Amino acid sequence: MNSKEKHTVAIVDDHSLFARSLEKLINSFPNFTVLFHAKNGLQLQQKIEKSNVLPDIILLDINMPVMNGFETAEWLADTHPGINVLALSMEDEEQTILKMLRRGVKGYLLKDIHPEILNTALEELQERGYYHSEKVSETLLHSLTPDEEGRILDFKENELTFIKLACSEMTYKEIANIMDLSPKTIDGYRQDLFKRLKIKNRVGLVIFALKKKLIQL
Repeated sequence: MNSKEKHTVAIVDDHSLFARSLEKLINSFPNFTVLFHAKNGLQLQQKIEKSNVLPDIILLDINMPVMNGFETAEWLADTHPGINVLALSMEDEEQTILKMLRRGVKGYLLKDIHPEILNTALEELQERGYYHSEKVSETLLHSLTPDEEGRILDFKENELTFIKLACSEMTYKEIANIMDLSPKTIDGYRQDLFKRLKIKNRVGLVIFALKKKLIQL
């Protein structure tokens, strides 16, 4: 992958020194380059509106003036759902993590992580559309109660098969081939299950399947 093919990253953080250090670090990764830095959500909106190129990934802080991470994540989910958002914060409270995940972020990292973990997270975001860290797994598992919202496990056989395959590393296209169904049908299963289970991505599906013992690690 040459420099022109690198995936682009935007940093949204009000601490300029940290943001500059983070930009230098990301630019040292072989597959990523920083597109721009914004100090808060409002500045991010302005930069996106003026730019012809959208970032592939946004690294989003939470505690920022003017427009914080919660508000920014919500705006991004509504206006640019194709951008993968990775929360990067000092906040490690479960409720904070859940609040961000419910607003559509695809992963959550603490700022004191090792550089190699950040690189791995960025790679997985591009390949899978989410980064499933141990912290996020624990938080989601703790948040679920045995009878959450009274959900009834009334799945058809094909839906159960899809859930189990979707909890693997297979692409949706590979799942369609294995189930001998069209990609459009598989996409229909995905959209229907996500809506019924009130989840936004495959991470949520994995956690649900684990909690209900539909799969085992």
